[in-house]
Amino acid sequence: MKYILFLCAPFFLYATSSFITQAEYSAQLYKNPRGIGCQKCHGDNGEGKLIAKYKHKGVEKSFRGPKIDSINYQEFYRVLSRRKNGMPRYFLTDKEVQALYLHLHKDDVKEKIDAK
Repeated sequence: MKYILFLCAPFFLYATSSFITQAEYSAQLYKNPRGIGCQKCHGDNGEGKLIAKYKHKGVEKSFRGPKIDSINYQEFYRVLSRRKNGMPRYFLTDKEVQALYLHLHKDDVKEKIDAK
């Protein structure tokens, strides 16, 4: 029996390594990186989103998740590594940050590939 498992192990290792595509992984990570999804504040495609409206000292105010679909990678990485204005700190790996950036720029990447 242990020999059968030993012979099947390479198949299972190969099968799990390609379970989902990079695009699927990045989309899932965007929806739930560490408990709360990016889309809750930044919208489905990083376009920014109204989070709450409130009154402060009689003045109507709003709290918005900023637009993040057009910032460059260096700024994106920098913003994810610090906490500011309600942005939680996620402690993401470099590969996870790259995957999130890919999700926001998937159409740009597709256009570059289609242009070739």
